[in-house]
Amino acid sequence: MSSTSALWLGLASIALWSCGDGRAPGRSGSMAGPMTDAEVQDASPADGPTLADQGPAPPALPTATPAAPTLNRLTQSQYRNIIGDVLGDDLALPPTLEPDVALEGLFSVGASATTVSARGVELYDEAARSLARQVLSDPDRRLRILQCVPANPADEACFRSLITGTGRRLLRRAPTDSELDALTSLGVRAAAVTQDFYAAAEFVLSALLQSPSFLYRAEIGLPDVAAPGLRRLTDLELATRLAFFLWNSSPDDALLELAAAETLHEPATLELEVDRMLADPRSRRGVRNFFDEWLGLQSLTELRKDPNVFRHYAADLGAMAREETLRSADHLVFELDADLRDFLTTRHTFVNRRLAAIYNVRAAEEDDFGPIELPAEGERRGFLGQVSFLAGHSHPTSSSATLRGLFVRETLLCDEIPPPPSNLNTAIPQASERARTLRQRLEVHMQDPTCRGCHQLTDPVGLGFERFDGIGRHRLMENEVPIDPSGDLDTSAFVEAKELGQRIAESPKFSACFTRKVMLYALGRSYRPREDKLVAEALTARFDAGGRRVKSLLKDVSTAELFLRLGEVQP
Repeated sequence: MSSTSALWLGLASIALWSCGDGRAPGRSGSMAGPMTDAEVQDASPADGPTLADQGPAPPALPTATPAAPTLNRLTQSQYRNIIGDVLGDDLALPPTLEPDVALEGLFSVGASATTVSARGVELYDEAARSLARQVLSDPDRRLRILQCVPANPADEACFRSLITGTGRRLLRRAPTDSELDALTSLGVRAAAVTQDFYAAAEFVLSALLQSPSFLYRAEIGLPDVAAPGLRRLTDLELATRLAFFLWNSSPDDALLELAAAETLHEPATLELEVDRMLADPRSRRGVRNFFDEWLGLQSLTELRKDPNVFRHYAADLGAMAREETLRSADHLVFELDADLRDFLTTRHTFVNRRLAAIYNVRAAEEDDFGPIELPAEGERRGFLGQVSFLAGHSHPTSSSATLRGLFVRETLLCDEIPPPPSNLNTAIPQASERARTLRQRLEVHMQDPTCRGCHQLTDPVGLGFERFDGIGRHRLMENEVPIDPSGDLDTSAFVEAKELGQRIAESPKFSACFTRKVMLYALGRSYRPREDKLVAEALTARFDAGGRRVKSLLKDVSTAELFLRLGEVQP
């Protein structure tokens, strides 16, 4: 074994540091159940207290039973954001890492229940080596992370400066004495082989990037003397939770300094800091990531359509559609501070020339995205009229009322639709003289009682978008037969897509579902119907009463008692 290989072996052992109190990652919560109108507005006595017991809305946020601590692995977007914030945004980022897993439709929740595969360990190792090499082999990049000029290849003081400075940002806390000693020793041993401080420092930085304290968010908390049996986040853990919720990245120096002074948990200080973070440009990145996860927009990078059927399709269409939706969300939240319902009903959007051609409108910019206003007489409105939704929930050669309706039910309204039996033939009949439109073919399909139960929940909704084909182009006919887009949503009738979007936006389930998703995204765990119900209802009531403004909801969640506390550590 070469000396360099031995050093990497030592690096691997350091990368296996214990994290927090050494407990294995927990798995808390259960998968969300169906959310009906009755659940939003009231509940049976078996579900515990409801808003009806709390007086008129908007109520103060109630106390709730917090969940047991978990270890949440960094998502790929969090990993990349931290690298950009701490090491520089001009680095070549790893093309792939351990895949994210979604629970409740959110990668941030799935991160509480995922492990790292053997291949994943290799990917983190390869990424750490590459990033460390890029930073420390370039004189300009070194200045970002070093506050010293090494006096010799084994300059211990300079190694310690790297560890206490950059290491603090990567670990989201000050390195412990044992970590500082181990990493300094690693640097000195590497320098004995390389005779080059910066080459040796690559081993130190790589070790930091493979530390469980970097790759996992450890929120263990401390026993709360004022509430026996409960724990509260330490100020450093609270700083981390705030930063990942609002910025989708690690805390900055200002936040870490407040946490180190142990004043962040004080209500007045916390409120001021949340206001500062929401005013910071990084909050736009955080909100974009939430909408990206909530709406499943990542899948658009793999959008595939048959170009023989859809002449407007190109390989980069999915990425363009994703950007349109994220710009729309950013504009609604930060530029307008508008009612969330406008996200589904507005005539304003952002398109480039390719998307403008699909929408049959004039692009505002020649080579980039620009704002446009959709025609008042048209049916296209908001997110539900965008390519991201219409093409993202269709088949490669056709539209799909079932996929579109399923998305509305599960993602926008938090209804639970059971999966079809594994042995069920889910194929829709081909078009024929007797069944030429999709509506007619679905009526034939639903004659099978094993299909009817689910399809009667999804298809009447999805058929409301049937005047948009599988790529999002508007049409009036299918197989030379007029398309009927009318239907009903939970007994509320509509005649076309823009009216359906209004019905979804006005549904109390839409506000409640959005609030639940934001809450779970912030907490990084699954929904617990009994324990979380009262807080979720109160947050929804405050959200509705305040005009459904997203930034206000983010602040309410950030300062809620449930956000600050933990349950007992589970064995």
